Amino acid sequence: MIFTLFRKEIMSFLNSLIGYLAIVVFLVINGLFLWVFPLGFNIVDNGYASLDNLFMIAPFVFLFLIPAITMRSFADEKRSGTIEMLLTKPITDLQLILAKFAAGVTLVLFSLIPTLVYAVSVYILGLPSGNMDLGGMWGSYLGLVFLGSAFVAIGIFVSSLTDNQIIAFILALTLSGFSYIGFDALADLALFGKADLFIMSLGIQAHYASMSRGVIDTRDVIYFLSLISVFVLSTRIVLESRKWEKEEKKTNHQPSN
Repeated sequence: MIFTLFRKEIMSFLNSLIGYLAIVVFLVINGLFLWVFPLGFNIVDNGYASLDNLFMIAPFVFLFLIPAITMRSFADEKRSGTIEMLLTKPITDLQLILAKFAAGVTLVLFSLIPTLVYAVSVYILGLPSGNMDLGGMWGSYLGLVFLGSAFVAIGIFVSSLTDNQIIAFILALTLSGFSYIGFDALADLALFGKADLFIMSLGIQAHYASMSRGVIDTRDVIYFLSLISVFVLSTRIVLESRKWEKEEKKTNHQPSN
């Protein structure tokens, strides 16, 4: 059943412009900064066989694109009334959430796969050819997958809170942005003394940067899995509370004997 839901979600992306537009925009923005614009991110101008700039830009592109993808996850279902039909089907709330989450992560993967062309180009352009940090590159790609997955989980959670897609987008963008750079900004204020390092460790950026070094630390993996689990389970609580409210309304409308 969960595979059927997953396929439905993927097809809803691919049967509309949303999925294709997200992938194209991601590739175009990164491509322009890495190869065209004469800015500090340009690989050719910098003269280094490295994809580090891609992994600096991509999180900020995801920060806007993923909320745009996930804003309709539950908000659109609520607005159109199909959420009631889904919740009455023989599926659990968790299966429904995981299907939407898996579809969002798959779209993230679809957007990352074409960037391997950049990796091959940099590999060939190296002097000598192949002179690049492959361990750091693959670690950064894995970090991007985890980061994108975390943003998807956050976006789906926010979408379950409202039936307005614009509000869902703004809230998801704000919450994802704070999760990525907000804790680092708080730690940089140096207001909490010895606790600053702990506050920094609560943010996504610290763990993403750690994985980008090419050494996969289990603490970073556990952090991302925990963060994703928190928002998936929070979404489940929101959906269950909707059922409770519905049952309560039915009980209140029943005539008393």
